[in-house]
This record gives sequence, C-alpha cells and structure tokens, in this order.
Amino acid sequence: MFDFLFSGGFGSFIVENLQQFWSFTGIHNATSGHLIMIGFGLLFLYLGIAKKFEPMLLVPIGFGILIGNIPFSPGMQIGIYENGSVLNYLYFGVVQGVYPPLIFLGIGAMTDFSALLSNPKLMTIGAAAQFGIFGAYIAALALGFTAAEAGAIGIIGGADGPTAIFLSSKLAPDLMGAIAVSAYSYMALVPVIQPPIMKLLTTQKERTIRMRPPRAVTQREKILFPIIGLLLTCFLVPSGLPLLGMLFFGNLLKESGVTKRLANTASNQLMDIVTILLGVTVGASTQATTFLTPKSIMIFGLGAASFIVATTTGVLFVKFLNLFLKEGNKINPLIGNAGVSAVPDAARISQEVGLHYDRSNYLLMHAMGPNVAGVIGSAVAAGLLLGFLG
Repeated sequence: MFDFLFSGGFGSFIVENLQQFWSFTGIHNATSGHLIMIGFGLLFLYLGIAKKFEPMLLVPIGFGILIGNIPFSPGMQIGIYENGSVLNYLYFGVVQGVYPPLIFLGIGAMTDFSALLSNPKLMTIGAAAQFGIFGAYIAALALGFTAAEAGAIGIIGGADGPTAIFLSSKLAPDLMGAIAVSAYSYMALVPVIQPPIMKLLTTQKERTIRMRPPRAVTQREKILFPIIGLLLTCFLVPSGLPLLGMLFFGNLLKESGVTKRLANTASNQLMDIVTILLGVTVGASTQATTFLTPKSIMIFGLGAASFIVATTTGVLFVKFLNLFLKEGNKINPLIGNAGVSAVPDAARISQEVGLHYDRSNYLLMHAMGPNVAGVIGSAVAAGLLLGFLG
C-alpha cells in the first residue's frame, strides 16, 4: 500500500511539494540578521511592558520589529518594501510624511502652553537644547554622510520621533528606519540618560533653587498664541509648515473653547490610531536585509551623542542665564533637560530629580515651559534643515 503511494510520479510529487513548502518557511529563510533584529524587538517589548519605558511607543515598534523580521521568500508581496503588500500601503504614511503632522495635531490638542506663556524666557532653553541637532549634523558630515543624510540624522538630538520621521522621509528615505528607531529609543530612555547628566552639571545649591510660581495666563492669550505662533514661525521657516501648522491648529482647537469635540478626537482617537500605525510600520521597516548596516550602527551612536549634547546644553544654558538674573528670579538648572522635545517625559524627569533634593520643590509646571518650547524648536530646526538641504 505505502509502496504504491510513494512510488513513481506520485511520490516525487509529494517530495517536491514538501520541498517547496520548506523553501517558503521562515525557518528555511532565516538568517543571523533576522534573529538579531528579533532580539531587538523582544528588548523593546521588555522595556515597554516590564520597565514601562514609553509603552505607547515601544510596544508597537517592538512588535513591528518582530513583524518586519519574520523571514520569507522574496516575491510573496508581504514585506513592507514589496509593492502591493498591505504593509507597504500602511508604510505609505511614513514614506510620504503623512503620519508625523497628524501626530503633531494630537500633540497640539493635548498641550497646555501656559507655562511657556507665563515665562517666555523659558523658550530660550528649548532653543538652546536644539544645539544637539546641529552638533550631530557636523559630526555626521565628518563621518562621511552626505549633507542631506547628516541633517536627517541630526534631528535625533531633538528627541522628537515624528519630526525625525518627517525629515528623514524627505532627506534620507533609505535611512529612515534606523533614524526613527534611534529617535524613539532615546525618547524612551530619557529616564536613564538624563538624570546622571543633570546631577553631574549642577551643584546642591542649584538643584534646590525655588522658582516663582507661574502667573495666571488669560484665555485670550491662549487663543492668540497658536495664531501668532503659526504666523511668526512659518513666515520665517515655511518648510516647517506641515508640522508647525498642525501643532498650532491642534492647540487652537483645544484653547478656542468652541471645538471641544474636534480637540478630543485629535488628542485621543486620532492620536491613538496614528501612533499604532506609525509604531508598527516603523518597527516593520527594520528588516534585517536593509537595516543591519554599518550606517545604522553609526546612526545609533550619533543619536546617543546628540541627545547627550542636547541635554547638556540645556542645563548649561540655564546656568549661564542665571548669571544675568537677580536673586529670586533665577531658574533651577534641573529644568534645562526639558528643552528636548520628549513631552512630557523630560519635564517629569526634572520634577523627579528636583524632588530628590527638596521634597517640597515642584518643578513640573516650570519644566513644561522649555519642554513645549522644545517641540516648537525641533520643528523649526527641521524646517531649517529641510529648507537648506531639501
């Protein structure tokens, strides 16, 4: 009976089909690169779930890395870089820079700029922290990257994932996966990277500086801010319009008082949907065949350096500013770290480190000033780089 079934043409047919099935399996097509990237995906999931480091970002990105590194035979139209695949259609929003402005719309709709409006000089801290962007740009040029690639890499120093994706989609699409993952990685590692720098650069006396309570901001000021902010920034840097326009529009929806439903949708449902799509597709874009390159390793190194420089310059700038401020008006240097765009995590770090040295000194509201200024600053910096290099 069995000799009959597996003899002659029928037996060959079964063997050929089994061989064909085996050639399609992930086990057959797996490489060491796929396994390395799957390890990174599991690490992101661990940090997001077990350590609670930016879970809203790291969980979608981590799972996306797993999706993007399931090995398959080319031509099956399932990979993110294969035209016609579902993942490729979803990735369109990343490649064409659609998702980042929608994220900025949500950020604007959930952000209160009162701390910045009550003490406008805090905006200079957000501007100073952008030095990491241009420092990384110069370093990337020195390492042999093109000017456009260096500009896209430099924006990692702003700790702003959507801005990094938007700029890299325009200047360096081939490096977008590495740049995006690097930017989001360092955003998630804010609680690990920033505190040692803040403590190293400040004295005990500086860490316990008490700042004046922020003044009350009127509703009229809140409504006028996004309108004036849009006109001022985008007349100077029109190339930043997609990000800045949506940021200020979202904030106007929040502060106008007459579009509550739109503001709620932008800051909740829409923000959540876009975050899911952005995270998963960015993670899936890290296919081992395109991601594991010497350039990717250099990008991670430059990203770390630029983030450290941004934090350092923010803290040191506050110390410099205090030289010209009278006693009682001085700024606590622990809010200098918040000049990067990781909202509100960087501001929370200012608060946590400050409470460690004085349990009654609450810095969160003060830190939100440079933190939201950093969001604007990184978008302006991206606009400048895009205008010069695009």
